[in-house]
Amino acid sequence: MTNALHAPRSVAETADINTSYIDTWTIGTPRLLAGLDRYPTLDARTHLAVHGPLPGADLAKLLGLLETAGLSGRGGAGFPLATKILALQGNRPTVVVNGSESEPASHKDRTLLQRTPHLVLDGALAVATAVGARLVKVAVHDPAVAAAVRSASRSRPDGKRVRVQITSGSFVAGEARALVRALNGGPALPPGRHDHLTSRGVLVANAETFAQTAVLLRLGSWGYGQTGTRREPGTTLLTIGGAAGRPGVVEVPLGTPLGIVLRSARAENARYLITGGYHGTWLAPLPEAPVSRAGLAGVGATLGAGVLLTIDARTCALGELTRVSRWLAAQSAGQCGPCRFGLPALAADVAALAVGNPAAAANAKRHATLVQGRGACSHPDGASRFVRTGLAVLADELGQHRSGGCGRPVVGQLPIGAI
Repeated sequence: MTNALHAPRSVAETADINTSYIDTWTIGTPRLLAGLDRYPTLDARTHLAVHGPLPGADLAKLLGLLETAGLSGRGGAGFPLATKILALQGNRPTVVVNGSESEPASHKDRTLLQRTPHLVLDGALAVATAVGARLVKVAVHDPAVAAAVRSASRSRPDGKRVRVQITSGSFVAGEARALVRALNGGPALPPGRHDHLTSRGVLVANAETFAQTAVLLRLGSWGYGQTGTRREPGTTLLTIGGAAGRPGVVEVPLGTPLGIVLRSARAENARYLITGGYHGTWLAPLPEAPVSRAGLAGVGATLGAGVLLTIDARTCALGELTRVSRWLAAQSAGQCGPCRFGLPALAADVAALAVGNPAAAANAKRHATLVQGRGACSHPDGASRFVRTGLAVLADELGQHRSGGCGRPVVGQLPIGAI
């Protein structure tokens, strides 16, 4: 049903389906989520029936496909996969699937790994073969996801090359360099901004990136580009949450107007949006804004980790910002001043603004500026962006709080982990 809303049954509607799975649906023709409207999970046989066999590809063919399609990573940074491969050094590289998904609002990588794991493994093993890697390591923090990937790998003739490891679920532990440290037996903490994994022969990408690679290998660059935009072909996964009437994971063609996505999630009444997760940006609803990296950048937002959160009139938006600011401060790696001191100070500034202290505005601006670009990792930058854009979008809310408050409770529409 190309160019139409395709809404498969909720997995909870089928008696033999594990109802702990999050709802999935697609806008347009499903690619990554193909078959999940009919099956709770795709085992090896069903996977082949839905997707077909995976064509082989040597390094030259793989790079040609990736460069023609412009396939970028579907994690926070959006780095081109071909560029990562070209930067790999060493004779025995390692391919790592980052399925840790430490962003508490995101579920797309876990959905792929738990419900259609062979698609992810197809892409990861194809890349590993092309670059000469012997092993594919899959890092997750959810035991159920680990069990699903292990089961899938045992059913594949090439599955002996797959290693699954459970790692820390803390926010900064999902950062690629922290993840690799943990896989090597060290602390799950980022080692510093200048540690380039490809120079050590390690290629890390998130689960969706490898699943997209498997789709690209099957469709070819022309078929892959039949949806999406000229600049950003293909589809992407979004985790939609917050005040959405239908939270879950949706696959959308890149460039789909934001209003269509919100309607599909029954979130038309959103007052504010957060795009890209908790290292992302706040945004007023702009129905015509295209959901793509370039499209959202054009309205001052970011696609980031593929998270779209909505806030409606039932909650105090400034209170929600305060909750998440405190949580981000508590997620500090504790390795540098911006994290240890700057983020707690910034969270205190936001809390002061929520109780009507106008003097805290100048402090918040100063602290947000001070932490940028000075941390041992990108966590201070992301947290600062989240707070800065939140305060800019919530200008009217700030005025209401200076005059006695907005009158709405904080109901916790933004999901966070324990502080």
